[in-house]
Amino acid sequence: MISVGGTFEQLLAEAVAAPVDGWDFSWLDGRATEERPSWGFQRMMSRRLAGVSAALDLQTGGGEVLSGVEKFPPTMAATESWPPNAARAAHRLNPRGVAVLLIRNEPPLPFADEAFDLVTSRHPIAVWWSEIARVLRPGGTYLAQHPGPATAIELIEAVLGPMPDLGAHMEPSVQEAQAQAAGLQVLDIRIEKLAAEYFDIGAVVYFLRKLIWDVPDFTAEPFLTRLRAIHEQIEEEGRFVTYPTRVLVEARKPLRG
Repeated sequence: MISVGGTFEQLLAEAVAAPVDGWDFSWLDGRATEERPSWGFQRMMSRRLAGVSAALDLQTGGGEVLSGVEKFPPTMAATESWPPNAARAAHRLNPRGVAVLLIRNEPPLPFADEAFDLVTSRHPIAVWWSEIARVLRPGGTYLAQHPGPATAIELIEAVLGPMPDLGAHMEPSVQEAQAQAAGLQVLDIRIEKLAAEYFDIGAVVYFLRKLIWDVPDFTAEPFLTRLRAIHEQIEEEGRFVTYPTRVLVEARKPLRG
């Protein structure tokens, strides 16, 4: 069992003060763990990028995942809608020839039709299927890891109360239908349920501050009573366990004719 010292108030204050820009989760080292999907998305993405001429990474965050790729195609772009993340991504990726664009958090994408052989995304907040289909070349591929339905529902319900339809729009069958409606052929779609453990309330608060879509506009103050209950559960049991879900999606834009 991992033990993190401090009172509820001390742990809360530490988490509220921690910076949450970018997708570096090292602040949680020793305070939380999360399983990773078996398919190894970053390795898959790296292999695919090595074999195309033009690619786009959507909602790249601070570029942490994309920067782990060994070889970029001759044309490589990435988008991000949150300015602090976009700045981090540009600092990390521009020296490697990646164009990072700060865009609005709504379509359209600022690219020409049929500009890319490959579009990737890891944990997008929203999936713009029609725009993905538009910017893909015929025969091009969308490869992504999406948050799945009812992801981390145990934690979210502990904060917000019952959420029976949480993430229903991310069900694999719904995503497949949306991709097909945009004119894409779904080659692979699969889901895995993972485990995440939090060893102190500071880790919980940091996570909720960083993943802004789980509890939209989260701040600690409105939820102090519920957060204290989670803290007491961790104190008693040593951890709080929740179960994220992840969906691997691969879809192709059909060739003409």
